[in-house]
Amino acid sequence: MTLELTDVTLTYPDGEGRLTALDAVTLAVPKGTVTAVVGPSGSGKSSLLAVAATLVTPDAGTVAVDGTATTGLSRGELTELRRRRIGIVFQQPNLLPSLTALEQLQVMAHLDGRSPAKARGRAMELLDAVGLAGQAHRRPHRLSGGQRQRVNIARALMNDPTVLLVDEPTSALDHERGAGVVDLLSGLTRRRATATVLVTHDRAHLAAADRVVEVHDGRLRFPGTP
Repeated sequence: MTLELTDVTLTYPDGEGRLTALDAVTLAVPKGTVTAVVGPSGSGKSSLLAVAATLVTPDAGTVAVDGTATTGLSRGELTELRRRRIGIVFQQPNLLPSLTALEQLQVMAHLDGRSPAKARGRAMELLDAVGLAGQAHRRPHRLSGGQRQRVNIARALMNDPTVLLVDEPTSALDHERGAGVVDLLSGLTRRRATATVLVTHDRAHLAAADRVVEVHDGRLRFPGTP
């Protein structure tokens, strides 16, 4: 397994008490597979993703990324873990308007201390993988919504993560472009052997997942494959 959550419980302050966002959640995601997470608004999907990304520390339970338990790691060690092993695709691409598609990716490698020459080669390889080699020198305002999301995905893969966490990648796209993005994620997951968690509200795209997990009131249900 590449991503493992074991008996994870997460609560938030709620007036004089606490609200349970995740209730003894256990989830294992093998490399090279896509696990789709669905559920109504407020069910705990975003909390699950935040805990898996090590952005939020659970009240109880353990999270392991590529065999490394995150319990007890310092803030700096968690930052290093995220930079080296976790790719996050946010709902909105949030691309820097002044940078080209190529430069969006090169910034990630610069933060990781990689040489500019190697970074450029890696960035071009990924842009080609997402079908945007011909758009490498275009800035975000000259890219379509689907193209910007593809840059977002390529950027998340820049440091060769073992875990890929994707939050509602199709929310701002029409059905056809959304299906293209999900198919792309599925293909990249298999070729690059990442453990991918895809949070989505659109059940039309679930056929691309290896497994579907439903979240209700912070608890997981496993209805089976789509």
